[in-house]
Parts: sequence; C-alpha cells; structure tokens
Amino acid sequence: MVTTASISGMTCAHCVRAVFTALAGVPGIDRADVSIGKAVIEHDGSVTREAIRDAVAVAGYEVGETTDDRRTLPVADIQ
Repeated sequence: MVTTASISGMTCAHCVRAVFTALAGVPGIDRADVSIGKAVIEHDGSVTREAIRDAVAVAGYEVGETTDDRRTLPVADIQ
C-alpha cells in the first residue's frame, strides 16, 4: 500500500532527513520518499495514519491531508 502525506513546516534538506528518519522507525514501513512538504510512504498495510502522524510529529512537523493508494502492480510471470 502507498500513503501520500502532505507535511507542513518543512523548509530544507534537514527537515526532509528528520522526517525520513522518523518514518524509518515505524514498523511496517518499507520505503519513504520524502521531499519538502510531502512524503510518499510504501508500507505493508498495517501502518495507520495515526502512526504516520505520530512519527512526523516526533520529527517536529505536522501531517495535513493523507491519501491511500491500495492498488498493487501486477506481477509478471516470466518463464
């Protein structure tokens, strides 16, 4: 599953690193692509929006709107 979160208060590369580090500590998150004002988080589906909000808050920022994309890509059967 992929969750996209808007994050307020981020202004620089240090902010990006702080949010990335905070999200990396959340069990179930496989990958987080963080840029100023936004994070795209790939996870196993067990991660709640509250867990994402809490992790970002620990880093000192606030999550605004979040959206979930539950689609998965088809796996090609190569033989």
